[in-house]
Amino acid sequence: MKTILVVEDEEPISMVLKVYLQREGYKVIQVFDGDEAVEIFEEHMPDLILLDVMLPNKDGWEILKEIRQKAACPIIMLTALGDVNYRLEGFHSGADDYIAKPFVAEEVVARIQAVLRRSPRILDEENIKQYGALRISLDSYIVQVNGEEINITPRDLSLLIFLAKNPNRIFTREQLIDQVWGMDYDGSDRAVDLAIKRIRKALSDWPSNEGEIKTLRGMGYQLCVYEN
Repeated sequence: MKTILVVEDEEPISMVLKVYLQREGYKVIQVFDGDEAVEIFEEHMPDLILLDVMLPNKDGWEILKEIRQKAACPIIMLTALGDVNYRLEGFHSGADDYIAKPFVAEEVVARIQAVLRRSPRILDEENIKQYGALRISLDSYIVQVNGEEINITPRDLSLLIFLAKNPNRIFTREQLIDQVWGMDYDGSDRAVDLAIKRIRKALSDWPSNEGEIKTLRGMGYQLCVYEN
């Protein structure tokens, strides 16, 4: 049974989400105050977090950043702020999806299921991709650079793994969205650019003479691997 942490200060909304999620077989933990969110997360280590933006004492953006420093747990933002700039801020900070209020509970459940399917957790066989100091274990989904484990969000990890499985191949934003975000994704392709930026930052210690993620203007992105 997968565990969902619902961080939402409006109790009626939180209770509706709990009912629908429990109906689908999820265990639900509720938090109504921003100050408690990170502590409860560390205590229970849920499989996914539904995180409201407007919370008492500590807002969702701050909580998102704190959790992203500790773990790659999938996070879906819930907020009445529907402006595209807020969506970009959420993706830039490491959110896996974004749902604007008011929403239909069935849609939230569907989004959760989609994000959990994308979240790389299980693979049946041992498989390692290693390019110099960069090592990606496809069975345990651990990324290391120079032997040090790198913390990457599930969506970004899915993107990195896809590129690592296809080194030196060029992919357009549209192709990456189809492969990683899924055909039902209806957001901006700017999300790809932001994810690439975060991955590059995470891999900043990977020696440039061994490889890099290249931007090819007008074409797309490529995990370029060099032979030394």
